Parts: sequence; structure tokens; C-alpha cells
Amino acid sequence: MDAELGGKKGECAQREMCYLAHHRSFEKFGLQRALMDVDYEFQPAFTLMTANLGSGESIKVEPGAMVAQSSGLNVETGRASKGGLIGGLIKSAMGGESFFINTYTAGSSGGWISMAPSSPGDICTFDLEPGQNMYMQGGAFMACSSNIQYDTKFQGAKALFSREGAFFLRAFSEGGPGQVFYCSYGAIKEVEVTPDAPIIVDNGHLVAFTDGVSYEPQKAGSWKTTIFGGEGVVLKLSGSGKAWIQTRNLAALASRLMPFMPKPSN
Repeated sequence: MDAELGGKKGECAQREMCYLAHHRSFEKFGLQRALMDVDYEFQPAFTLMTANLGSGESIKVEPGAMVAQSSGLNVETGRASKGGLIGGLIKSAMGGESFFINTYTAGSSGGWISMAPSSPGDICTFDLEPGQNMYMQGGAFMACSSNIQYDTKFQGAKALFSREGAFFLRAFSEGGPGQVFYCSYGAIKEVEVTPDAPIIVDNGHLVAFTDGVSYEPQKAGSWKTTIFGGEGVVLKLSGSGKAWIQTRNLAALASRLMPFMPKPSN
């Protein structure tokens, strides 16, 4: 019992320290904007996030992520990213995100909206400061505060060797600090990347990374290991920043299930 209570107290203290750190980072820019009020339940396997919106407050949500909401919210559907229509459609298809985004806005009495990713896993928050970028793999974005914009970054020749898709999603803030809510398949682990300590990540487990982190596809080992060892091509993350990895690989699960899928009859 004492150990359980101690664990709960430690968890509460950690959340409070995290909140204060985020709040101070906002105050550093001389802005009074408060963090969005969110609650998390059922972490980390089946996380449900609820955003509690004040009067007139808005949140952008990926189509299909809404689970439930209060009756006083207004929803509008618009273009997810700026740019031309054809280019936006191509980038959305290649980047793994929807071409549209739903913006939920609370009325005078406020409201709430609960969200969840399409696959079992966790949801985390990243606080974006002005001039900062966050890069996510396709499917990782779930929601963001109203002042966050995002577009896609082409991987170039790296896409030929990476299973992350041809584009990464780039989120950035306009008009002050904001928040990005991103999701994973499985739990999320934060990893520090430094010039003296680059890391190797299976390319099916990378979720997101910050400015200052660069990546290069490379062999998992010898050609024998790369072909027969089950790892294939991995990503070497170097530079200085943070990266987030997921504990499960959706593509690996799909390949495991393929032999059990019904085969078309002749």
C-alpha cells in the first residue's frame, strides 16, 4: 500500500513539474497564453485524451479522431495545410495525413472533446515555441492548438530506403507558443540525441523528432544481418535534440497477419 501511494505521489509530482516547466517556457516569451487543459485516461495502451475548452477556445483535430464531445461545440472543416490544391492533395496522400482538418470551437459556456488514435497506443503533448519545428511520421499527428500550422517535408532519396514514407509532417507555431498532440502504436519513449551519442532506430518505430536531429538510413549490420536478421534498413539519428519512438510496429503486425487473411477464390 505504501509503495502504491508513493508511486502515485511521485507521478503527481512529475506531472506538476512538467506543467510548471511548460508554463515557464510560455512566460519566457512574455505571453500570457495558458496551456490547453487536457486529461489523459487509459494510458499507455488505449489512451483517450479529453480537451476541456474554455469560452471561444478552439482545437484542430484530425478527421476520425473524435470519440465524444459536449453538445455546445461548433465544428468547421477546412484545408489542413496551406498551398495549392493539387500539391496539397499529393502531399496529404504521401504524408499519411488527411487533406482536411476539423476545428472544434467552444461556445460561451465552454465544452469538451475526447479523442483517440485509430490504433491502440499512447498520446503525448509537445509544446511548440515560436520558430521551432517538430517532425512526425505519417499517421502520428492527432490534434493541435488553433495557432499551429503544418506542412510536409520531402525526404528526397532517403525515402527509397526508409519505410516512413516520402514525407514527414512538419508542425510549427504561428502567433505564439502552441501545442501538438501526437500518437503512436504502443507506448511512447522519449530519447535524447546528442552529437556524442547518436542512436539507431528501427525505421518502423520512429514517431517524431525535433529541430537539430538529422537522420540517415543505413544497414542494420552486415548484408547478411540486413537481409536475414529481420531488421532491414535502420535509421541513424544524430545531431542535438529529442526523438520519440514507439514500442510497437504496425507494419510488422500487418505482415504477421497476412498469412491468416482470406485468399481470393478463383
